[in-house]
Amino acid sequence: MLESTRIKTEIPGPKSRALMERRHNAVSSGVGIATPMVAKEAKGALLTDVDGNTFIDFGGGIGVMNVGHADSRVVEAIKEQADKLTHSCFYVTEYEEYIQLAEKLNALVPGDTEKRSFFVNSGAEAVENAAKIARYYTGRPAMIAFENSFHGRTMFAMSLTGKTDPYKKGFGPFVPEVYRVPAPYAYRCPAGRDCSGGCQGDCFASIERAFVSTVHPSSVAAIIVEPVIGEGGFIPFPDFYLRRLRELCDEHGIVMIVDEVQTGFGRTGKMFAIEHSGVEPDIITTAKSMGGGLPIAGVTGKAEIMDSVHVGGLGTTYGGNPIACAAALAVLEAFEEKDLLARANAVGERVMAAMREIQDRHPDFVGDVRGRGPMAAMEFVTDAESRTPDKERTAKVIGGALQEGLLLLSAGQYGNCIRTLMPFVITDEELEEGLAVLGRAVDAAA
Repeated sequence: MLESTRIKTEIPGPKSRALMERRHNAVSSGVGIATPMVAKEAKGALLTDVDGNTFIDFGGGIGVMNVGHADSRVVEAIKEQADKLTHSCFYVTEYEEYIQLAEKLNALVPGDTEKRSFFVNSGAEAVENAAKIARYYTGRPAMIAFENSFHGRTMFAMSLTGKTDPYKKGFGPFVPEVYRVPAPYAYRCPAGRDCSGGCQGDCFASIERAFVSTVHPSSVAAIIVEPVIGEGGFIPFPDFYLRRLRELCDEHGIVMIVDEVQTGFGRTGKMFAIEHSGVEPDIITTAKSMGGGLPIAGVTGKAEIMDSVHVGGLGTTYGGNPIACAAALAVLEAFEEKDLLARANAVGERVMAAMREIQDRHPDFVGDVRGRGPMAAMEFVTDAESRTPDKERTAKVIGGALQEGLLLLSAGQYGNCIRTLMPFVITDEELEEGLAVLGRAVDAAA
């Protein structure tokens, strides 16, 4: 076990409280803060605050640190690149790091079709550009997105997002011609079926009905999907559903955009979550763990689609910054050298087993355990029969775990899920202690 003395003060500690007070007076109150402490440094799967308290990190900066905090390859790549070239803007002068990263990403994404990539700064930007490209390529205006989805906070990405509070509340009017359909949420089946044995796909008919009652398929530029819904509660799309979606898009000439911002780079046990289904998307968006902590995002798609846009139609000042590209290249090296996909699957198996053990102890309020690989979640309810979301109990579990040195994040349409996004480099010892703390926190919330 790790040293039990790693928590040295109450949480938040005095230094954290002082800095949090300064934050209140300096930072917009519209910026939400999930955890009441101030970070100072981090390494691997451990994060230390300004008071010297060290936490096992099951949040990973919201899925950014798959290769771990301060990975040595990433750190050295950043330092080396900073000594050579920090910025020129790729649209002013090209540089090799950008081209090399595009080549590697084109080769990594699923499918044999020739690919093209370009880079921006965030997942939201990637989604914005994917939607823009799809509209340009098809000459059509409409987009279809799923309930519970999260695609970002910029205007088009926010319009595609399927959760109002806090992401969309008060920020309208939104981008027109965005249509929403139910997601295959087995625990809360939108078709009203008993999906306790797994999603039966009855909700797929909602897309076909939308083509009749809401928007004609000849007007639809793209359907955008997270293979595992992230912020909305870690809801996996069944493989057969994604394959049917691919067939539907092919039938109607619709671009299939797969948002892998949170699911990408090994989070589900494969480099990209869509690989589980065997589907080749038209466009994939990537970000988060791609940069190992630095801001970079990618839009990768079939060459015919990506090259359809006129010269100058795509671009951003900072996108594909040399330092961020160098970090992303180091991330890919780390995946190969450390065999991180195998490690991700091992971590995922242990996490799912531990969550199911917790559910077995508390079947009355741990309503569902789900996920794919180490992208796992528990959904809390007031009781098993009504399945009423229990946001308060969820917050109690997260707060109790934090006091014992475990950083957790919530998720879900109702804020009643706990998700795991730990770095894959977490040691077995750290993982077991973190899961033990999680179990005790759930027990205490009973």
